[in-house]
Amino acid sequence: MHIATQVHLGYPEEFAVFFERHRLYPQGCWIWEQAGAIRGYLLSHPWYLDAPPELNCMLQTLPSQATTYYLHDIALMPVARGFKATDSILARLCAQATHEQLDTLSLIAVNQSAAFWQRHHFQTTNHLVPAAKLQSYDHSACYMVRQLA
Repeated sequence: MHIATQVHLGYPEEFAVFFERHRLYPQGCWIWEQAGAIRGYLLSHPWYLDAPPELNCMLQTLPSQATTYYLHDIALMPVARGFKATDSILARLCAQATHEQLDTLSLIAVNQSAAFWQRHHFQTTNHLVPAAKLQSYDHSACYMVRQLA
């Protein structure tokens, strides 16, 4: 929560959301350590390609027939940036998606980060979700999908 409140000021989520994601799918919840300190985290899980969860919502359960591996939240403290953390994290996400026999990664890019995710092979696919759902995050939110080989 300490990292979330510093990195995602405009996208608050309750502790219960973090706790539930970890309870439902612990293998998709990781921390990024640097110099012996936690400098970031990731929440991810199998989900439906055309129905990303809303911000600050409880899932209750994971789908039995997921169609994408969803990156719910990634947050890195400024001190952790520039150390290829994202490359390492994405490699691990791809491996987890493959383990789950899913052929896509998906996310909602916020805070004008779409160009960053495009550099990591994600494509904007806003047509897959209702505009109102994206706008509930912010005016520039983009639903993005990365095809896995």
